[in-house]
Amino acid sequence: MKGKSNDVALAATTVVLGIIVGCSSLLLSMFLDLTEHYFLHFQETNLVPVDISAAPVRRFLAVLIGGIIAAVIWYFLQRHYHPVGISKAVAGKTMPLGKTLVHVCTQIFFVGTGNSIGRELAPREAGAAIAQKWTNSFGTHSHWHFSKEDQKMIIAAAAGAGFAGVYIAPLTGAVFCIELLYRKVNARVVAVSLTMSVIATMIGSIVKGYQPYYLVGNRHFGLALVPLALILGLINGALGTLFKAGVTAASRHRAVTRNVLVQLPLLSLLAGGIASFYPQVMGNGRGLAQLAMNTGKVSESAFLLLLFGLVAKVAVTLGTIKCGGYGGILTPSIAAGAVVGVFVGALYAQLVPGFTLGQAAVLGATFFLTASQQAPLMALFMLLEVCHLDYSALLPLTLGVAVAIATSKVLKNRFTY
Repeated sequence: MKGKSNDVALAATTVVLGIIVGCSSLLLSMFLDLTEHYFLHFQETNLVPVDISAAPVRRFLAVLIGGIIAAVIWYFLQRHYHPVGISKAVAGKTMPLGKTLVHVCTQIFFVGTGNSIGRELAPREAGAAIAQKWTNSFGTHSHWHFSKEDQKMIIAAAAGAGFAGVYIAPLTGAVFCIELLYRKVNARVVAVSLTMSVIATMIGSIVKGYQPYYLVGNRHFGLALVPLALILGLINGALGTLFKAGVTAASRHRAVTRNVLVQLPLLSLLAGGIASFYPQVMGNGRGLAQLAMNTGKVSESAFLLLLFGLVAKVAVTLGTIKCGGYGGILTPSIAAGAVVGVFVGALYAQLVPGFTLGQAAVLGATFFLTASQQAPLMALFMLLEVCHLDYSALLPLTLGVAVAIATSKVLKNRFTY
């Protein structure tokens, strides 16, 4: 059976890991809710995505204390261990399950206290670590043999399922597996990744329900948005590429020794100070993105409010990574792109009416995410799913995604990724 997998074992593994990874995503969602409740007395929803009612001093202390605790955990965790990326795990590098789960829970805690980074990396890493442990434990058994190729596929699919279970987005989870991790398309990987993500989504929805993550308002995207999509594809394709270059540079110089005990608390001190008067900077960027999508018209005050949020969110997120924090950049990318979408959309609306600025924000978010992740299909399906858009959004989104990734490919050789 060398080099060939048992199809029955693969099918059983797909179902079992879908359940286990779905449960891990559910538990991480509950841990996030518990952290937000304890530190901020706040229950996050799509109507109230960020804590705007807490006293400024409470927001400040929550972010600061969260940063100090996370810095201590990451310092001791990394004395004899360095977090293993999902791509390296797919390639065969060992992801120690226990230490990875501590790392994952620290990320969720860090975001739950209001610190600025994405939370979507944690469930993906948990899924990958669980799947790798499963394949290593059972892969040598004569009845549960998996080829090296199928081991890679299982780990990639479990990472995507981890995302799907938190964001209730099964297509995005499957596409994440195929486009970013496994990088091959065939019936086998489509069946495994989609089945695993659907099962994880159903389990995750026990806590999260099946509500849109972002509220857009008008979900019908008319033809008037097509030229705007092309324009935003160019602009946010370039900006997303720059953001990705910044993330790469920050990651390369990340504090991992005793420096993290100083740098990360200082960064949280800054982030907490901003959060005390501008709560939308907190967390994974959902608050800022929703603020952009709620914008009806751009007055001078609204422009300044969004501009400050854009600069603060990008700067604090990059600073978090540089100072030793870990997490994702998907939702911060969505937040930044949504704000740019509103700015460009407001100018475009002077010439071509007939759309909302919330729709422009969705377009901007999708194209910025496309470039920052180098994943056009994942970005497209993610915004479709988390916003519950209808089919009319496909035309402007698809055109803009194509322009954004083309723009990014032209520019990215100028930056070291």
